[in-house]
Amino acid sequence: MSTNHGLDRRSFLRNAQMTAFLGAVGAGSPLAADAPAETSGGKFDFDTPYSRIGTDCIKWDRQIQIYGKENIVAGMGIADMDFRCAPAISKALADRVKHENWGYLELPKSYAEGIIKWNKRRYGIDINPDLMLPTDGVHPAIITVLKTFSPPGTKVLLLTPTYDGFYGDVSYVQCKPEECLMRMNNGRYSIDFDEFKRHIGYDTHTLILCNPQNPTGNMWSPEDLTKIGEICAEHRVLVLADEIHCDFVTKGNKYTPFSTLPNKDIVKNSITFKAASKSFGLSAMKCGWMFSTNPDLINRVKVNHHPDLNTLGIVANQAAYAGGEDWLNQLVDYIDANHQFVTDYIAANIPLIKHVKPQGTYLTWPDVSGVVEKIGAKEKAAEMNKNRPAHSKPITPENIVERWLVDHAKVQINAGTNYGLGGAGRMRMNIATSRKTLELALGNIAEALKKA
Repeated sequence: MSTNHGLDRRSFLRNAQMTAFLGAVGAGSPLAADAPAETSGGKFDFDTPYSRIGTDCIKWDRQIQIYGKENIVAGMGIADMDFRCAPAISKALADRVKHENWGYLELPKSYAEGIIKWNKRRYGIDINPDLMLPTDGVHPAIITVLKTFSPPGTKVLLLTPTYDGFYGDVSYVQCKPEECLMRMNNGRYSIDFDEFKRHIGYDTHTLILCNPQNPTGNMWSPEDLTKIGEICAEHRVLVLADEIHCDFVTKGNKYTPFSTLPNKDIVKNSITFKAASKSFGLSAMKCGWMFSTNPDLINRVKVNHHPDLNTLGIVANQAAYAGGEDWLNQLVDYIDANHQFVTDYIAANIPLIKHVKPQGTYLTWPDVSGVVEKIGAKEKAAEMNKNRPAHSKPITPENIVERWLVDHAKVQINAGTNYGLGGAGRMRMNIATSRKTLELALGNIAEALKKA
């Protein structure tokens, strides 16, 4: 929403300390942009705010375009990170750019070898290089597989709430999303498997499984994945396992790759999709891969598979897996500490919001139903919808909360209703940013809600 819908945009002004901080975070100052990638102790610096403003990034620049630069101190909606990338990646890209020719690319064998070694070493995944296909991202790969196995007009099963991008993929191939609502118990989501079975019909050919789950942060257990796999195999529903967030696991939890389940018949009924884009902040590089243990599935996909790869994306991905592991390991610890900081801060300072620390991803999924009630978001949404055209997407209370937080706290996070059935009363917040930015954002939200 790009216009003021009657919400008070001037009710919250921060003190001089915040104004000074804005210079570092929001204005692209030399202190922010030129901070060293590593500290003098050899550790990577994730704590110095790093400005992305002016780089045409969706996470910051689009929000500034919509709401105005003076109204955004923290863009925390889009799922990418605010950190400088791993030095090994920057060096590899700089070295390649020195060669000033950009002709057709021959995909080097070392690209697949690096992916295979990484997944084997970290997660025990055995990938057959003959059954792995390079892709120009996870979305194009999922679309290719849906085109192969889900004819137009059929249904694609989703466990909801789920990543909003899946709805676009399903719509693109002219299929219909079949939403299976997950259960909530003490702040955690789980699957009602009887309900799951009821959502599988004669025209349901595929399931898009998010593992780890975006936006809820679930790390699915081997038992959960096995049960999903058994039901899908029995009903001839192909499992599309999107495991792009797999490197971000909070302490005490574990990522189980679908492809490592002991029941090989279940695994043969699946295709896994992965990329370095979340782990290393390489979304713009448009590279990914998919693999299976089933030659028949891969051979059928190849008919529709036409990736358009780019040289710098290949270089960045190779460098990430060859020289970025120390950087990533420290980052995972930093993100986990951010999650704990959010959990503790909300519990101590924002009673209107309920929050449970996620098991994985760098996303949080707070319950803002108290905020909805406090600011009269349901009533405001109903009033705004009275005069909206019938074909327009309705304004939800969560949309009202999103705008209210911008107007009163200068923080943009995503409305939970973007993520399908089960998103009511929720928001999705990306915490892959410096602790200083995170603290500023939460402080703004806490103070704004005290005055609401």
